Amino acid sequence: MDNDEILVRRDGHLGHIILNRPKALNALTHNMVTRIAATLDDWEHDDGVATVLLTGAGERGLCAGGDIVAIHRDAMNHGTASERFWADQYRLNARIANYPKPYVAVMDGLVLGGGVGVSAHGSLRVVTERTRVGMPETGIGFVPDVGGTYLLSRAPGEMGTHAALTAGTFSGPDAIAMGFADYFLDSSTLPDLTRALALEGAADAVKPFAGNYLAGEALAAERSWIDTCYSFDSVEEILSSLRASKVPAARAAAESILAKSPTALKVTLESLRRARTTGSLEETLEQEYRVALRCFAAPDLAEGIRAQVVAKDRRPRWSPDTLGAVSAADVAAYFADLGARELRLPVTVSRKSTPTP
Repeated sequence: MDNDEILVRRDGHLGHIILNRPKALNALTHNMVTRIAATLDDWEHDDGVATVLLTGAGERGLCAGGDIVAIHRDAMNHGTASERFWADQYRLNARIANYPKPYVAVMDGLVLGGGVGVSAHGSLRVVTERTRVGMPETGIGFVPDVGGTYLLSRAPGEMGTHAALTAGTFSGPDAIAMGFADYFLDSSTLPDLTRALALEGAADAVKPFAGNYLAGEALAAERSWIDTCYSFDSVEEILSSLRASKVPAARAAAESILAKSPTALKVTLESLRRARTTGSLEETLEQEYRVALRCFAAPDLAEGIRAQVVAKDRRPRWSPDTLGAVSAADVAAYFADLGARELRLPVTVSRKSTPTP
């Protein structure tokens, strides 16, 4: 039914999953996550489905992330719904990365947070001239998750560190350069791509539509100052380097970072540095789960959502409100073992190759 949060369609040998909350920019609910997972389970053993396609309803984007209003409500009520949501969401992210059939994600329009998790781990990822990808978590007192730290930490140079700390978005061409996507298509060709996927193999269907994206790699063009300024392992040193730079964009990045949660910034940087040495996406997701539950129990996540989405006053009151007040011990506590609550994912060899630095 068209009012369902997830639409599931079959066309020839194509199984098509449509995120269907366009008024909420297709933000993911727990129900949507479980529906996608169940559909993938069904199609894995269905010989009539050769390729899976993921798209979003509406013209604004694939997915704006998780339903953070629901997370805010759960945090204020000291609930456990968010813990269950994250566990199932991260299981789905790992499932997508290792799905045995071609999984084609159309990353058209906005693709933020949880939207990255259901698309950028796919076997074939398509972006367009309208694509804006981002992990905006530090702006709400949270840390990139859904395998985002795995992808960001493996992006060339320090592009991923810049994107994570500033919580900014990047273009489709930059998504390809950073290892988040594979092909650039003009958005006008997407209906034709869907029809071709129903008739041909996934790679054969996409390649004829792939186009050039000259001058679209805005972040890649800034690699010189990004790699220099973000090479440090402390947020304070990164900020000092950005502020001392003669490049206006670097100084603007510093101002953007200073508006974010000090705790989220330090935990994000530590997450990225640790993710560089994890052996698998699954191990990174397990780390992100520990961090997510610690963020949920801390004050900044609920306060960040309140300021940005609920009250919309854009004036979060971070606690603590300075970087100096966040100690190394405070940061380390976010990564401590959860004991019986640990998310333990079976490790498999992903079909996706690691992005080349």
